[in-house]
Amino acid sequence: MLKVNIAQAKAHLSKYLESVERGETVVLCRRNVPVAEIRALPRQPLEERPVGIDRGMRVPDSFFEPLPDDILRAFGGDKERS
Repeated sequence: MLKVNIAQAKAHLSKYLESVERGETVVLCRRNVPVAEIRALPRQPLEERPVGIDRGMRVPDSFFEPLPDDILRAFGGDKERS
């Protein structure tokens, strides 16, 4: 845990943010009295989230294929498709 006065934190904010990213906590002080704490937020998971509520559900490739002309016309899109 690092304790720094506000003026020092303002002057060297990027340095203290790097410390926070490494997992340290920075305590901001006013006249050496702690007033606030800067700490890292939880990281978001990097794994792909499953679609829907069924964890085993997969979207088939056909989902991304263009719609047939009659369905496009029903929704008012692609009226003159060639």
